[in-house]
Amino acid sequence: MSTQPFSPKPSAHPGLVQIGSNPDSLEALIQARLAEERVRLEQEAGIQSKEVHHFKKPLERFFSKPERERVTLLFGGLTWKHEKLVHGALEALGYKAEMIPTPDVSAFQTGKEFGNNGQCNPTYFTVGNVVQYLQRLEEQGLTKQEIVDRYVFFTAGACGPCRFGMYEAEYRLALRNAGFDGFRVLLFQQSGGLSQGDMEAGLEMNLDFFLGILNGLNCGDVLNEVAYAIRPYEAEAGQTDRVLDQNMDFMHEVFVRRKPWKLEDKMGDYLGGFKNTAEYLGKFVNQISTDDFTSALERCRERYNTIEIDRLRVKPICKITGEFWAQTTEGDGNFNMFKFLEREGAQVMVEPVGTWITYMIHQVVQRYKDQKGLEEGAIMPPLWRLDKRAKIEWNFRNKVAKLKLAEAIFKREYHKLVESLGPLGHHLADQYEMQRIGHPFYNSRAGGGEGHLEVAKNIYYSNKDLAHMVLSLKPFGCMPSTQSDGAQAAVVSHYKDIIYLPVETSGEGEINAHSRVQMALGEAKNKAKREFNDVLEKTGMSLDDLKRFVDEHPETKRPMYQVPHTKGIVGLAANFAMHVADRAKKEGWTPKLAVAVQ
Repeated sequence: MSTQPFSPKPSAHPGLVQIGSNPDSLEALIQARLAEERVRLEQEAGIQSKEVHHFKKPLERFFSKPERERVTLLFGGLTWKHEKLVHGALEALGYKAEMIPTPDVSAFQTGKEFGNNGQCNPTYFTVGNVVQYLQRLEEQGLTKQEIVDRYVFFTAGACGPCRFGMYEAEYRLALRNAGFDGFRVLLFQQSGGLSQGDMEAGLEMNLDFFLGILNGLNCGDVLNEVAYAIRPYEAEAGQTDRVLDQNMDFMHEVFVRRKPWKLEDKMGDYLGGFKNTAEYLGKFVNQISTDDFTSALERCRERYNTIEIDRLRVKPICKITGEFWAQTTEGDGNFNMFKFLEREGAQVMVEPVGTWITYMIHQVVQRYKDQKGLEEGAIMPPLWRLDKRAKIEWNFRNKVAKLKLAEAIFKREYHKLVESLGPLGHHLADQYEMQRIGHPFYNSRAGGGEGHLEVAKNIYYSNKDLAHMVLSLKPFGCMPSTQSDGAQAAVVSHYKDIIYLPVETSGEGEINAHSRVQMALGEAKNKAKREFNDVLEKTGMSLDDLKRFVDEHPETKRPMYQVPHTKGIVGLAANFAMHVADRAKKEGWTPKLAVAVQ
């Protein structure tokens, strides 16, 4: 028996080969001939065949638990108040963390240099800021490899119709182009639930993690809002910022000292398989029953109340809305708009992060309502199949009940913090009311950004007598905000008294943006002055009378003195004048008697 390997033998006929008995060689020859013939036919038809290479997300080096002691989490993108408290929460969980400074125009230019064209400015500012931070580390003597090994960037991730869903890829591209190939970017997803990480991961995105982050954001919201409510009326310039710094240092220590609640080992052994469930429940009960944050905020309230203010300064209230990042950041990313508004004589009403969180919960509830029964099939079971209909109803109500409970707990915790800090903070706007207001102008099922919220907040804050004007800040070319601006034209035509101004932000155009805001703000100032003069005329008291009453009642100069809101009146000065007139009447205080006593 021959053991020689198979090889085709020349045939007497051109183009043919004598085939032996090896089937694998026969199949290989057939495939080769087919490929040759395919190439010939494609060339005759003028078709160029190209090999397709599908994109695959690059594998990133895992951030493991043993690395936690030597790897630092970098994060940023909110106000420094929010970031400082989140930093404290991360330290309490055992992480090394550093806040990246507020991005500036230089960061924007760096982001454009190393990133793709056509991105919106939150991408450019954020990734440029990260690159600059890493470059500064390199200037301090660290090698690129040491930076890649010892630092990771932590940020939010999402999918959706706008470019936010592509931020992660843009971050990695810019970092690679800047020479930091392999630098790790860690994401937590908006829709990822309470547990998004492996227990052996360096960053454990579990219930402790999310409670810490949410507590930091909520406390940052209320402390930030109160500071903006006090600063325009402070008698001594700069005092509010000094007190704010003291409060933030104090609250940071509160977060660092607060350790996560854990089930005792003996109790865990006793519960056996129910240990995880019991620990989850224990953490929730501890969250809603503890007074760590409320008592700390009461001390912050006392510090704020040492500031002397003059509520009789007539200032228009400007509500900030728009795209999440642009309406939140406090730097070049939105042309330093908050400082500019305060310099121009306005009171800024900032948007809390809590509104965005309740909006996301509300949208999921709405999606469950719209898709009820579709998981079990495209067609609802007939009426006589009560078993299947009952199962659908149970699944739907179970999912919605969990979300409603989460929403109720979140709002309760938020409002508890607001009340601890005093009367200057606002409760979160009701999302169902916002949907009712906004849906006629902007379909509430349309996702992306803040969806219908931009339209709804314009109507809500204007018609509820909460703001004289609404300023919407958004990145250039932001798709959801551009759609919203189209709907706002119908809103403004329907509600004639609304003062609404949309401003697109970028790394350039600051002078033009400030000029546009000045024109709208001038109209809002006139509106606030007319309102105040109408109150003086109605009460019969002059400005001097009001000042004299305030001097005789020094408690009214304190920020935590509660001034009731009068229906139909927006400005603080006008509401305060109305309140002083009512109180003077009840106390029998009159301007003439006051002059006679003097």
